[in-house]
Amino acid sequence: MKTDAARRKRWIGILVAGFATIGIAYGIYWLTDLRYLETTDDAYVAGNVVRVTPQVSGTVVSIGADDTQLVHEGEPLVTLDPSDAKVALEQSEAQLGKAVREVRGLYATATQLEALVEAQRIALAKAEADLARRERLSATGAISAEERQHARDAMVAAKAALAEAQHHATAVRARVDRTSLRDHPEVRAAAARVRDAYLMYARTVVAAPVSGLVAKRAVQVGQRVGPGAPLMAVVPLEQVWVDANFKESQLARMRIGQAAEVVADVYGDSVVYHGRIAGLGAGTGSAFAVLPAQNATGNWIKIVQRVPVRIALDPRELRAHPLQIGLSMNVSVDTADLNGVSPPAERPALPAYQTHVFDDLDRAADQRVERIIAENGAGATRVASAARGRVM
Repeated sequence: MKTDAARRKRWIGILVAGFATIGIAYGIYWLTDLRYLETTDDAYVAGNVVRVTPQVSGTVVSIGADDTQLVHEGEPLVTLDPSDAKVALEQSEAQLGKAVREVRGLYATATQLEALVEAQRIALAKAEADLARRERLSATGAISAEERQHARDAMVAAKAALAEAQHHATAVRARVDRTSLRDHPEVRAAAARVRDAYLMYARTVVAAPVSGLVAKRAVQVGQRVGPGAPLMAVVPLEQVWVDANFKESQLARMRIGQAAEVVADVYGDSVVYHGRIAGLGAGTGSAFAVLPAQNATGNWIKIVQRVPVRIALDPRELRAHPLQIGLSMNVSVDTADLNGVSPPAERPALPAYQTHVFDDLDRAADQRVERIIAENGAGATRVASAARGRVM
């Protein structure tokens, strides 16, 4: 009996010591790590949903992508009927060619009139010399008074012809003074109309602004659409993040830059994403609701509020295990490090959200304008330079 009692006491002592050890280990773990860990399962994947909308009105003639399909930046998604835009473009190109040729004519006329002014100036000098000679001869009686009068009339007519030529040259010169063929106002106005018409024509093809998966296609072939009408959306899944909605009682120690671990319900605990806090919301969700709560009313019940915290994920982990927008997540944030800021003292560097789809449109329009000017302005540079030289 004594042996059984001793054995029982020994096992009880071992159990007590074991539980005490576990309790002490847990207490140390809680003091060093667990008390700084804030968790929430009110977290969801968010990302950029790029709306695809037309910039011009037209009738849809083809659709190049459907829901769930991958598209690349610049790939045609929707094509509108280009007939009207093509006619307007051809008309504007014809007007530009006409304007270039008319300006070429102005430069040629200016050159011709400058030559005419020079010729009239020579004619006036000759008339003045003839008159002076006849004045001398008239004094000796060598010529008649009538011939002297004819010389005076010729000199007056030469003056009038010179003045008329100078006024005409000034009027034409005012239309080409200090300009070249390409920067002449009439050519520039016509070129602007070509650029506008080309942009309208090019915009009948609606391209993907970014690479991603197509979602929410709402357009159909034959549908008449206008500028800004929602056609579909493109979601770049490599740019997603997690919005974790923490309780207000969990926010005191949260700082931008703190490490976070994220688990997606779709993959389970076998896949752990590692991220960092990228930003804290400026207010609670209810404050920015369509119908915010009126807490100043008499019927008031305190509800624990939540603030969205943005968690940036590791791009490499995202490529290995893609996430779709709206998926449920479990987030744990280590708040032991308080070196970060909250709210940020300055705007942190963010990825550049931009598209280059529209960059080539201006270059293509300029190339089209230059081609038309070159085709209709052959030889105009030399004429324009000569005209400017005479003006100077």
